[in-house]
Amino acid sequence: MKALLHYGAIGTNGLRLEEVEDKHPGPGEVKVRIKAAGLNHRDLFVLARRTGSEPPFIPGSDGAGLVEAVGSGADHVRIGDEVIINPTLGWHAASEVPEVPDILGSPTDGTFAQSTIVPAVNVEPKPAYLTWEEAGVLPLAALTAYRALFTRGQVQQGEHVLLPGIGSGVATYALAMAKAAGAEVTVTSRDAGKRRKALELGADAAIDSHGDWDEALEGRKVDLIMESIGPATFPQYFKVLRPGGRIVSLGATSGDTVEIPLRPFLFPQFSFLGTSMGSTEEFKKMLQFVDKHRIRPVVDATFPLAEAVRAFQRMEEGRQFGKIGLIPEEEG
Repeated sequence: MKALLHYGAIGTNGLRLEEVEDKHPGPGEVKVRIKAAGLNHRDLFVLARRTGSEPPFIPGSDGAGLVEAVGSGADHVRIGDEVIINPTLGWHAASEVPEVPDILGSPTDGTFAQSTIVPAVNVEPKPAYLTWEEAGVLPLAALTAYRALFTRGQVQQGEHVLLPGIGSGVATYALAMAKAAGAEVTVTSRDAGKRRKALELGADAAIDSHGDWDEALEGRKVDLIMESIGPATFPQYFKVLRPGGRIVSLGATSGDTVEIPLRPFLFPQFSFLGTSMGSTEEFKKMLQFVDKHRIRPVVDATFPLAEAVRAFQRMEEGRQFGKIGLIPEEEG
C-alpha cells in the first residue's frame, strides 16, 4: 500500500510518499481502509520535533474509512463497517487524566496512508449524515473542542463564549458546538475574511485581534475563553472576563510562557484550566452531540495524499479556515 512516510529531516522536507508493507491486524485490532484523513497542527509539531535519528514513520491522527480486516477478539466490529477513528490511545474515562495523552500518529504509525491498523476500541460508527471528507477531518479537533467546552469549561446555555483566533479546526468546531448549546459566541481574528466567515457560520460578533477587545465588546463581559494562542493575546483576557469567569487553555501557538498578574487574577476569582485531547468516553459523547445537532465540519480544502506537502504548507502559513483533508488514492 502507499503511505506518507516522514524520514529524519526536520519539518515537511522529510515527507515521502512510498510503497510500504501491507500489514494485518493483531488481536484486538482492526485494519481500516482510509477514505479521508485530516491535518492538525499537532502533525506540524511532531515533524518539527524530529531530530533525524528516529526511524521513518507514518504521521496522521485523523481518519475515517471502511473496516477491511479484523483481528481476534474484536467481536463488535465487522468487515465493511463505516467507521471514524478515535485518535486518543488508552484513555478511556474522562476523569482518568493521563500525564500526556498517547495519540495516534506518533510514536505509532498514523492515518496518512491507504490503510491503518488501530485498536478496535478506537473505532466508532461513522455518523451517516457526514461525507467521508467531513468524517475524516472530525476526530482530534472536535474531541479537543468538546472536552474544552463541556468537560473543562462547563459551558451553559445563555453564557458568553470568546474564541480567540477563529479559523483553526478546534475553534470552528467550538463555534458550532457552543452555538448548539445555546451560548453567545464572540470570535477574534486579525484576518477580516476569517471574521466574516465566522459571522456567516453563526458567530454573534467578530472582533479584530489587534484592537482593544474591551472597547470592541462595548463593556460586555464573557463567561468562558477558549485559549489556544498564548502570550500574543493573553493580556487581553482579564479585561473582558467577568468575575468568576473561566479560561480553558488548550494550545500555545505563540509561545509556551505567559505572565499572570496575581491580584487582577485573584480578586475577580478567575479559573485557569488546562485541557488536551479527550477520552474514549468523551469521544462517544462528542459523536452523539454532533449527530444530534447535525454539526458539519468546516472543510477548508482537500488534497490527494501525493500532494500532502502542499497541504502542510497551507496549514503552516495559517491560510486555512477550518480543516484540511487528505484523500488517499484508491488501489486499482
